[in-house]
Amino acid sequence: MSIIVLQHSDVGTTGRLGVTLRDHGYLLDIRRPDLKDRVPADLDDVHGVVILGGPQNVTDIAGLAWMQQEAELIKKATAAGVPVIGICLGAQLIAHALGGQVAPREKPSIGFATLHINTTGQVETMLSGMAWDHPQLFSCGQEIKQLPAGAQLLAGADGIKHVIFRAGIRTYGFINHFECDREMITVLMKGSEREMAAAGTTPGGVAADADKSYAAYARQSDRLCVNIATYAFPLRRRMSA
Repeated sequence: MSIIVLQHSDVGTTGRLGVTLRDHGYLLDIRRPDLKDRVPADLDDVHGVVILGGPQNVTDIAGLAWMQQEAELIKKATAAGVPVIGICLGAQLIAHALGGQVAPREKPSIGFATLHINTTGQVETMLSGMAWDHPQLFSCGQEIKQLPAGAQLLAGADGIKHVIFRAGIRTYGFINHFECDREMITVLMKGSEREMAAAGTTPGGVAADADKSYAAYARQSDRLCVNIATYAFPLRRRMSA
């Protein structure tokens, strides 16, 4: 039994989250649906689902069969209480699949911004031990305009209303890229000059923010990864030593 990881680009890997999950004894089955890897049609032997970011847009789902299949998997897993963790594109896809609304942003959100954990998030187990205000990394051209019915908003950020939310028992969406190490940040930002210009920043500005914010970002992101590994997935399904 493994955690299914749905990856959508060469750049958007599991990063620190993958390292933490493996260190906690979980088996990862990493697939590239955008390159024709199969999306599970059922939950047999599926311990949980992690849906990563990517350059694709949820608003293009009508023309992407693999994204439609991911949306169906999200619905099934959420209904069954199987853990689902979505990052950026993954979070937007969770929102869409469960009845929320995703649309293009007025301007892209690129680089670091201050994450604000709200009063609901401050008592959420998944965010335990995290600073209520700390820097997080963003790279998104679309946004969640409306959460699914019944979903709980746990955190927002400067200029981004819906950043972290929970839908159902074990389904969590994270618009922020907490999975990145320092090298991943550089790679993720590379080639985004047009988006940076639209967002009113520059590669030099983002790099300076990364130098200033990385230590605090990494500390909080590591805590979140440990929380996910500890609280999201049933312990009895870890790999035996």
